[in-house]
Amino acid sequence: MSTSLVIRDLSKTYDTRPVLDGVDLVVSPGQRVGLVGENGAGKSTLIRIVTGREQPDGGEVTAPDDLGYLAQDSGLDPTSTVGQVLTDALAPLHDGVRRMEQLAADLTAPGAAEEYDALLTWAQQHDAWDADRRAEMAARRLGLATVDRDQLVRELSGGQRTRLALAALLTRQPECVVLDEPTNHLDDDALNFLETQLNSLPGIVLVASHDRVFLDRVCTAVVDLDPSHLGTDGEGGRRFTGNYTGYLAHKRDSRRRWEEAFVAQRDELNELQGRTRTTDLDIAHNRGPRDNDKFIYAFKGQNVQATVRRRIRDAEQRIAAIERDLIPKPPAPLEFSGSFASQRAGSVRARHLVVPHRLRLDRLDVDAGEHLLVTGPNGCGKSTLLAVLAGRLAAEGDLVVQARRVGLLEQDVAFADPQRTPREVYDAAAPDAARPLGALGLIHPRDLGRPVGDLSQGQQRRLAVAVLIARRPDLLLLDEPTNHLSLALVDDLEDALATTRATVVIASHDRWLRQRWTGSHLSMG
Repeated sequence: MSTSLVIRDLSKTYDTRPVLDGVDLVVSPGQRVGLVGENGAGKSTLIRIVTGREQPDGGEVTAPDDLGYLAQDSGLDPTSTVGQVLTDALAPLHDGVRRMEQLAADLTAPGAAEEYDALLTWAQQHDAWDADRRAEMAARRLGLATVDRDQLVRELSGGQRTRLALAALLTRQPECVVLDEPTNHLDDDALNFLETQLNSLPGIVLVASHDRVFLDRVCTAVVDLDPSHLGTDGEGGRRFTGNYTGYLAHKRDSRRRWEEAFVAQRDELNELQGRTRTTDLDIAHNRGPRDNDKFIYAFKGQNVQATVRRRIRDAEQRIAAIERDLIPKPPAPLEFSGSFASQRAGSVRARHLVVPHRLRLDRLDVDAGEHLLVTGPNGCGKSTLLAVLAGRLAAEGDLVVQARRVGLLEQDVAFADPQRTPREVYDAAAPDAARPLGALGLIHPRDLGRPVGDLSQGQQRRLAVAVLIARRPDLLLLDEPTNHLSLALVDDLEDALATTRATVVIASHDRWLRQRWTGSHLSMG
């Protein structure tokens, strides 16, 4: 019988920095929950704790025994063969069907009928009789049909390992599926297959992903791990029931209501604090005594003073009540506020470009100010093309790049001195930058003085974007610019790219970006 995934009051701290604090979550069979949040919000940490790879500092997790996990690094044994991975995935299903056949031969034996019924329910839930066909289909749809079954896992590319791990997981169909960034390295066909399979699973799905289209198509609920006073649901909770598009609208509304509530409470406190300074002159303003009623005035003056004391007491009590439940000031969101400013725009003219075994392109024309999106399957030469245009890689053929400054954002960011701070890297790369690094909203103020080598992959990529902005290139070459960036920053970055006057060439698999692209398009491969 399927059970729910239950997380209660989960907490985890690294080097005095809380990553998870009081996380509660219940995911029932048939629900597919997406985890979102800033880089470092604890998505991967939560998944590792749920799968038993890491222990929490506090709280508890109750998960189904039949749990399947896809890690970002695939998690496969590098010494296994491709065939062994798929065979191991099928083994529990084959064993279950074989045991049912044995039991069916004599259901009168003690306990046989009960065991048979339990196995039958389990086999139906896992679609055990269709497992072999499902394994072949998964391998084909995930691009593994031509991979030798005797090839070792360690000999596969990172993308092939991820797809193999997915094929094994989807074949087994466990009661609880936990995925950490499952869409990395998948082409459109593989993504469509993965989404269809997950939507058809009867069990639990918990997934951390930056893929906005995937979240929109698959998830029945979104859990935001970023702290917020009103939470994702508007009442302090982290969970929003609905798809990613609905979550975005709800999050904007929740933020607006938080800001309004904070301002209203602050105004009320200011008014109450003013009341505590009330005097009898405020109560009996411009009402001095006349000669014939000084006795009456003295009597009424006592009432005035009592009124003053009552108002002050009431105001102080209300202030104390508010201060016990203060609404925190909404923190300034980490928003990208830079711009790819350029005084001029570059252009590209290329004919018969060839890099042996990596790139073949007969013609490319990119006019000044044009925005070009380059798409195509892995290995078709997108990254190679950008490297050639940036002058990082030599190619045969004719190439003319007219630009005062060319800026390239590579997929894999590396800094020469990992001990330097982001501020030092930024200032050295662009000493005449119009805006300081902290003003761009790409690096949190607390991280500006940390060694670059201690930053996450996403933080290093943000720093690379900041350096690119500061250099003000006329030709922007961006290789998968949305990788490793938080969902909020990706939206801001895309808005900035849409308005720049510089010439832009982007290579990307990002379906959300592609679906909304309004510029030119080059499909390779």
